[in-house]
Amino acid sequence: MRLVTFARGGGPDRLGALIENDGAIVDLHAARAEPAFASMLTLIEAGDDALAGATRIAADPPASAVLAIAEATLRTPLPAPPQIRDCLCFEEHLKRAYTVLRKNRAAAEPDPDAALREFEAKGLFQIPEVWYRQPIYYKANRLAVIGTGEDILWPDYAKVMDYELEFGFFIGKGGKNIPKERARDHIFGYSIFNDISARDAQMIEMPGGLGPGKGKDFDTGNVIGPCIVTADELDPYDCTMIARINGEEWSRGHSGSIHWTFEDLIAHVSRSETLYPGEFFGSGTVGGGCGLELERYLSDGDTIELEVEGIGMLRNRIVKEER
Repeated sequence: MRLVTFARGGGPDRLGALIENDGAIVDLHAARAEPAFASMLTLIEAGDDALAGATRIAADPPASAVLAIAEATLRTPLPAPPQIRDCLCFEEHLKRAYTVLRKNRAAAEPDPDAALREFEAKGLFQIPEVWYRQPIYYKANRLAVIGTGEDILWPDYAKVMDYELEFGFFIGKGGKNIPKERARDHIFGYSIFNDISARDAQMIEMPGGLGPGKGKDFDTGNVIGPCIVTADELDPYDCTMIARINGEEWSRGHSGSIHWTFEDLIAHVSRSETLYPGEFFGSGTVGGGCGLELERYLSDGDTIELEVEGIGMLRNRIVKEER
C-alpha cells in the first residue's frame, strides 16, 4: 500500500491511501472514522490490525471517500516524526566525496601534485576505519521536514547548496535491543529523503568534531516523501535511484550497493535504546548521489527531482528568500 498525508482546500492534514495508479486518494478517516486513521502516526502506532484495516478500505473504498489526486495537496507523509536519524550506508559515496576533498585541499597548497601524493601516502582524507566497524549516523531536525512540491528555502548564511539522493524507512513496531535477524519486522515502510546540505557551512564546522550543525540545520532542510510504501511492497535493496536538476539527470545509483543494511541500523541503534513507532532512518547518500561528488552545485530557482524505483518522485524547488 502507498500511504500519504494530504490536505484539501486549505484544510487540516488527513491520512490517505493512493489508488488507481496514484491518480486518486482514499481518505481513510472519511471512509471509517476510527482513531487509528486520524493521522499517519496514529496508524503506525495502532499496529498490524489497523494497517490491515486500511488495506481493506483501499481495496474497496466507498465512493464518498475518494478524491482525485489533483484535488489534494500532498504533505510530507509523517509531519514532525518522533525522531530522524540519517546514516552513512553507502561506501561509494564516501570514497568519491573524500577523493574530491583530498583533491581540493591539495589544490590550495603551493605544489598541488606533491601535496596530493603526500595526502595519499599518509592516508589523509580517507574513509575512517570506524565506519567499517559500525554504522555512523547523526540526529536531524525533526521539526524542519517538508514534503514534495514545497519550496526549500536557501539559508541566508550559505553560498554552496547541495542535494543528497537518499531514501529511508519508518519504524513500525518499537523495541529495544532488536536482533538483526528480526529487524525487518520493525520496518513500517519506505520513503524518499533529500538531505539538503549547506556545504560551505558544513566544511567550516565539521573539524569541530560534533557536526553537522548549520550545514544541515535550517528550516525546510529535510525533505521526505511523496508517500510511504509499506514494507510488504518493496525490496529496499533493489531500487534504481536517480536525481535530476531542472530535468537533467545528474546522479544515478542503486540501493543494492548499500554497505550497512537497514537491519544493521536497527540492530545497532536499538542497543540499550528504545526505538519508537514513526521514527525515520535515512540511508545516507547513494554513490554519486550529490553535487559534492560531482563538484556541481545548486543555483537559486533550481528544481530538484529525486526518483526511487518503487516509491515515486520527490520534487522541490530551492529558492532564496527576498529580504
